[in-house]
Parts: sequence; structure tokens; C-alpha cells
Amino acid sequence: MTTKTKQNVQKGSSVSNDILINKVFNLPLNAVWLAWTEPEHLKKWWGPKGFTCPSSQIEAKVGGKYLNCMRGPDGKEYWSTGEVKEFIPERKLVITDSFADEKGNIRSASDYGMPGNWPKELLITVYFEEADGATKMKLRHQGVPGEVREDCIKSWNESFDKLESNIA
Repeated sequence: MTTKTKQNVQKGSSVSNDILINKVFNLPLNAVWLAWTEPEHLKKWWGPKGFTCPSSQIEAKVGGKYLNCMRGPDGKEYWSTGEVKEFIPERKLVITDSFADEKGNIRSASDYGMPGNWPKELLITVYFEEADGATKMKLRHQGVPGEVREDCIKSWNESFDKLESNIA
């Protein structure tokens, strides 16, 4: 299946460390939703170019926890964890986001050598909308330090490119 992607990265927002990304996937809404909420689907795209996701656990419900691992090309693993705050199937997903160890214990970003003043917990809100067989997705990632903001935007977009090419 050939896919075409449109994206619009909005650099300005009312909070300087918010990332806002609008993307249209040439995929059905259900496929994009499952890519976010089912571990076997998420493992196919989570992480920027060159990264893999060898482990993903998700309790897809309000109050549910997740624990994901991104493995870099150098073999270094980056774990993240959080809690599902809002879950409206095929419409909206809100999760907290924290650096973690492989057991799900919250860790500092500096433990991973990440620059910037990272909060202990960030918030990711994703809206989904069906659009003539395609899917409009709006992502807001709150709390990303300014000095890594552009790298984070690039990483999200590389991840979304993988989502589109690996989810059918």
C-alpha cells in the first residue's frame, strides 16, 4: 500500500515547551488507534529512525499503565512509563510520560544523559479523527525542555513515518 503523509508542525504555542504536531495518515482510523494502544502494533513504530522497540506493555484503559523501551542503534535502551488519564476509543488518548527503568520505576532524564531541565512527568494528548478513509491526528506533548524541543519534534516525525510505513 502506498501512503502519503501530510504534516504541519506548529512551532509556536502558549507554552514554550509544548510540542504540537498535526499529521494526516493515509490509513484507516482503527489502524492508527491500534498503533497507539496495542503493544504488538506500537513495537513496529515507537522510536525515531534507527531505533527499535523491543518491549511494550500497555493497559489500554483509564488508570492503566504502560512501559515501553526504545533501543538505539548503539544498543542503549531508553525506558518510559506513564498512566492513561483519558481513553476515548478512536477519539482521544491522554497519557503521562516519564523516563523509567525496565521495571517501570520513574527515573530522571539525566540518568539517560538527556540535556535540559526535564520535569518528572510530561503529558501527551493525542486526538484522532476519521477523514475520508484517512486519519487526522493531533499530538500535544507538554513539558519538553526548550533545548531538546527541535530534536523531539524530529523524533516524533520520524516515529510517525515508521508508523505509516509499518502499519497496514
